[in-house]
Amino acid sequence: MYEMSDRVRALKSDLEDFMATHIYPSEAEFYRQSETLGPWAIFPIIEELKLVARRQGLWNLWHGTGDTGVPLGNLEYASLCEVMGRSLMAPEVFNCSAPDTGNMETILRYGTEAQKARWLAPLMAGEIRSSFAMTEPAVASSDATNIGSSITRDGDDYIINGRKWYTTGATDPRCEIIIFMGKTDPEGADRHRQQSMILVPKSAPGVDVVRPLPVFGFYGVPDRAAEVVFDNVRVPADNILLGEGRGFEIAQGRLGPGRIHHCMRLIGMCERILERMCRRATVRVPFGMPLAQQGVTLERIADARILIEQTRLLTLRAAHLMDTVGNKEAKAEIAMIKVAAPNAACTIVDWAIQMFGGGGTSNDHLLTAAYANARLLRLADGPDEVHRNQIARLEIKRQLQVDASRTGGVADVLPLNEVRSRFAHLNPSSENYLWK
Repeated sequence: MYEMSDRVRALKSDLEDFMATHIYPSEAEFYRQSETLGPWAIFPIIEELKLVARRQGLWNLWHGTGDTGVPLGNLEYASLCEVMGRSLMAPEVFNCSAPDTGNMETILRYGTEAQKARWLAPLMAGEIRSSFAMTEPAVASSDATNIGSSITRDGDDYIINGRKWYTTGATDPRCEIIIFMGKTDPEGADRHRQQSMILVPKSAPGVDVVRPLPVFGFYGVPDRAAEVVFDNVRVPADNILLGEGRGFEIAQGRLGPGRIHHCMRLIGMCERILERMCRRATVRVPFGMPLAQQGVTLERIADARILIEQTRLLTLRAAHLMDTVGNKEAKAEIAMIKVAAPNAACTIVDWAIQMFGGGGTSNDHLLTAAYANARLLRLADGPDEVHRNQIARLEIKRQLQVDASRTGGVADVLPLNEVRSRFAHLNPSSENYLWK
């Protein structure tokens, strides 16, 4: 089992104190502001708490800033994600929310010094926000090679055209930079080298944020998804990230850590919901018996605990492998957690809704927002089906490399003479017939 360092243990304790003192008491106001002000606005409660978080050194935890400035590993940061994940409003307060963390990590890892100075510095300072444009309404974006948006070289510039949706962060008035994925070489022989990523200022002529997109009726909670059109947008050629044809490479480097963050936040959310389920079960008395004494309730609470523990261990293992052997070697484990965590969360939240009855279908108990977020994550960063296919292909490849003569893993048809020898006792004509 992973043992937290003193540094991470201290950060986790400080986070838990902050959540209790500032986040949980502010959630009702956060949801009120998100509903009344809408997805195009800045929510004052978030901005107030950001100031407090910065004063307390709880800022850019994804990067490990603070007293040492030494970046946290994936395994170390995972435990902090679990705490922040208990509330949908919390990650942004600490400048640790999607898509900004993924964008900051992308620019930090793949950007030039000029790109870092122009965009990374203000993002880390919380002065601006960012957006990520990849998914498209006209194609099956679960296969990213289908992306049809174009990035065309024109002298010292690139011209960008495309229609994107579920572009997170785009309606935020502080959003100033968009990481855009499109094709620079649509006819290239290698389908995974056709795509590139480029930095597009939101203020560039031709960028049109058409509309906010709700997720199960929620606008801007927790991500501000939007539909965005790019119509002959011209940006300097220096805005390309890493070079033409490197889009998939960047995406893989970006998505690995992001999936760890998402999964650990979901585990934190599940822990909070399970706590509420247990308390609810002791005070609700239908048909003369508390829910806590009814078999179906006990089974669901037990199964929820099992799901949480299984998912946490799998996610921490993936994080450990990413830190020790790299994202590429950990790709099977990363895919597994991306399937396991959202499915576990959807199941647990659904059980909670049943336990809370009609109230569970409102957001009085935070269940509907939690379910919307969990269900979305069965699609975001690749749908379940894509990850399962990858897991299965990797497993088949791994098993075929095993020496079956040493593991008993042969599944071929048995030779006839071996069948006769092995099952002679079941043949009535045999002297060793079992029931003679």
